[in-house]
Amino acid sequence: HRMRFHQSPVLLIGEEQPKNRFTELQVLKGHFDIVRFLVQIDDFRCASAGDDALVLIWSVETGERLQELRGHTQQITAITTFSSTNGVAAHASLITASSDRSLSLWDPDTGNRVQTISDLQSSVKCLLVLERQCVWISGGEELCVWSKDFQLQSQRQTHSDNGITALIELPKNCIAAAMDKDIMIYRLTVSTDSSVSVAEIRCLSNHQDQIRSLITVNDGLFASGSHAGELVVWDAVEWNMVARERILWEEPQAGTEIRLGAAQPSEVSIQHLSTNGKLIVAAVGGGLYVYNVLTRSVLAYRKQAHDSNVLHTSLLDVMSCSEDGSVRMWEIQEQPLMAEATSAGLFGGMWSFGRSNKSSVHVSKKTPPDSAPVRTLELTGDLIGHSGAVQMFISFNESALVTCSTDHLLILWKDGQRESQRRSLALLHKLEEKGGL
Repeated sequence: HRMRFHQSPVLLIGEEQPKNRFTELQVLKGHFDIVRFLVQIDDFRCASAGDDALVLIWSVETGERLQELRGHTQQITAITTFSSTNGVAAHASLITASSDRSLSLWDPDTGNRVQTISDLQSSVKCLLVLERQCVWISGGEELCVWSKDFQLQSQRQTHSDNGITALIELPKNCIAAAMDKDIMIYRLTVSTDSSVSVAEIRCLSNHQDQIRSLITVNDGLFASGSHAGELVVWDAVEWNMVARERILWEEPQAGTEIRLGAAQPSEVSIQHLSTNGKLIVAAVGGGLYVYNVLTRSVLAYRKQAHDSNVLHTSLLDVMSCSEDGSVRMWEIQEQPLMAEATSAGLFGGMWSFGRSNKSSVHVSKKTPPDSAPVRTLELTGDLIGHSGAVQMFISFNESALVTCSTDHLLILWKDGQRESQRRSLALLHKLEEKGGL
């Protein structure tokens, strides 16, 4: 009767973060290179993948490595879950894409590679499963539509420098694809013989720089963020621009003259966007910016949330992880900032943003309008454990969090109080079984 929780040392973070429930951590070893992707399979399991070509399946309950999916020969470039029904119950599978120019379908229960497509013209950068249409899409230099049994249904070249870097589903059988500075809208048509064709129907060219993030906000809206700090909210049915913000972290300067060779202004690239349907959180350089979609205004921001670029965010709790190796939890402070404090550059820089309509590109103002008092983000938890950049994280309800990093490790973070209660109960049961009580 070996007790499972002894299989890896548990570290305690300490009591000085009362709002941080993740006080227990377990280090998960198995990868040999940068771990870039995490995906939730079900309530109890997740998969990790990265530059070592391995896909590993983990138990979130115990931290145990359940399966190793071996087959790719180069780094994994995209991964997604794919549910198939066998007539009785839904079964979760995984699709992976790799720099070895192949696509694979895996059974995470057995670790078997069920299907594989090799000799693609180029490596796939993103994957999108359309459950309703029973197809899935791969994006890169080509846009390909595949049936559930891995048969190619449709293929088209993208004719752009970087190809398709992100894909999302839109209403009415449409999808949006980010390509360089543009968003391309495609419509899928399923014919009577179940074959699928794809038509290019609109090109949205409102960004002035490379699109870094593309997300679905809710049934009626989607959003995109660019390398130049542009956040655009779009109508998901009409495909027109609903709102546009330009995020500029301006450095206070003694003189207006900018010398060549002087330090660059702060990084404003939007590295990641996430949403809960009402708010959008944007990772802007090392800062975080919370935008209210309903009021079309800035709700809160923190210019220096991290020491270097934020790579991933979430809005279930406001959370962020960064190249600086930390994972941080935030709360939107109840009290708005005083206007003077904002314009005085409380966060080590001034806030400048703009809204635009068809006639003007953007109007910069030093502080947002009076109607929308801006709040700050207060740090409530700092999860220190990784020794390299934290690439991403996924949450399992409120009880567990999994992070992955360039340090080749995953860390499973748990609610310490809940875990110790669980262990006490397990011990009581064990004593009762042995007749000790």
